[in-house]
Amino acid sequence: MSRNSPFFSPGATASADSLAVLHLKRDLLNPTILRTYDDEHLGYAEGKVSTTRYGNYPHSTLIGQSWGSQIKASQVDTGTRGRVGLNAGNGKKRKRGGSVVPHGEGNSGLGVVEEEDQRPKEARAAVPAQSGFCHLLPPTPEAWTASLPHRTQVVYTADCSYILQRLRVNPGTQIIEAGAGSGSFTHAAARAVFSSSPGHDASNEIHQPTPRQIGKVWSFEFHDQRAHKIQAEIQEHGLGDVVTVTHRDVYEDGFSVHTASPPSINASAVFLDLPAPWLALRHLNRGPLSPLDQSRSVQLCTFSPCIEQVQRTVAALRSLGWLEIEMVEIAARRLEVRRERVGLQEEGLRGVNASPATVEEAIGRLREVEGRDRSYHHGLTTKALNDYHGLPISDSHSHHANGQEEEGYVSKQQRLQNIQALQADRKLYKEGRLVHRSEPELKTHTSYLVFAILPRAWAEEDERKAQEVIRSMMKVQANVSGKPVSKRQMKRDLKEQAGGNKDLELETKWQMEAESRA
Repeated sequence: MSRNSPFFSPGATASADSLAVLHLKRDLLNPTILRTYDDEHLGYAEGKVSTTRYGNYPHSTLIGQSWGSQIKASQVDTGTRGRVGLNAGNGKKRKRGGSVVPHGEGNSGLGVVEEEDQRPKEARAAVPAQSGFCHLLPPTPEAWTASLPHRTQVVYTADCSYILQRLRVNPGTQIIEAGAGSGSFTHAAARAVFSSSPGHDASNEIHQPTPRQIGKVWSFEFHDQRAHKIQAEIQEHGLGDVVTVTHRDVYEDGFSVHTASPPSINASAVFLDLPAPWLALRHLNRGPLSPLDQSRSVQLCTFSPCIEQVQRTVAALRSLGWLEIEMVEIAARRLEVRRERVGLQEEGLRGVNASPATVEEAIGRLREVEGRDRSYHHGLTTKALNDYHGLPISDSHSHHANGQEEEGYVSKQQRLQNIQALQADRKLYKEGRLVHRSEPELKTHTSYLVFAILPRAWAEEDERKAQEVIRSMMKVQANVSGKPVSKRQMKRDLKEQAGGNKDLELETKWQMEAESRA
């Protein structure tokens, strides 16, 4: 039995030997396996440390913290790191004098230094730094997609969510994935099909799932190194009970897994992220060794970046009997939603338009400017006359031509201070006009998605049952008033007679439509 996966049940706090995500900023996430010891042999006195551009975070400060907590960076002495010798990869290490020691003479082959430079056996307590912090997040398929090491083109969250919805993937579904790549879609599919795997403790659950309900992701990868890498990641993330990764060329060898129990796959959904998906379609049929579920319709999706690949895939799907073929392109557009505040009362505030909102505000501001300008020139004229007559400035008195005292005007600095003081009592989230703006251009093309449906295997017995249902439904049924039954009621009766079998209901509906057209 494997341990519970943090992708399914992360718990309330971060635990040792499990995956965690350090959220540094919106588009910068750092995944790491939390350890109580230095498994990478970097020689930090604080044990294992995640070093980032926003500070250093010893894992001793992360383990046991609640998810979502803000973690302050710590002071880490990088001088205590072990110095790896130039020939560490050959099983040798350097002494202080520069000579190397062969493997076997007190050397573990990891390129560590000798006893006088050995690292401390016990981790030192972390000392908080003056700046730097991160947020500790539980692992999710979305966070893993945004932070995983890119080995191939990545299927991003927008595509993953739409693909899984179109393939009708739900807990208990078995899905085939060809072209695991970096493992982005693999993790998203694992969460979608998960329904208490054999390694999951479901003793506290009300409903115990049957073997039929246990979901499974059958993932295939042609590249040997990528296949082994994603297998190691699946085991580290605790997904071994839900995901099976196989190194295979599905173009030639198909999708059979001889080590599986039961020996054949019983998939109802297929996702092909391959350069030439039309070459693998011949293995997805209704034959005796087919990996597809024979009792229901199968949903398929291909992920192709070029339109020429789409054309060849669609041609192959039509020749092999697939139905309802459709191509979809997902184009994401970022929308900015905010409140737009306009007016002179917004002067000096950030993110607003401080221009006049009405004609009255504009006229009032013009009068203020003209009055200030008139007052300024009047002062200059008075000062010049006083200087000419030799009068002191204190004897002057600012008057208009009609003898009235000039009105005083508030300075710009005082006006801005008044606006800042009034801002505390304003409800800015209610003011202004709610507007939204979208990006002017779309530059988010990833690939074209081709969807298709392979109908369930249809035997003579199934045809006979469907004909009986059709004949019973095509009869004119009368209610108490003698009027014919509506189409809605006929659909209800069709669902009842199908007994909850969605595929039988769909096939019967197609038969009814075909007979009505004939």
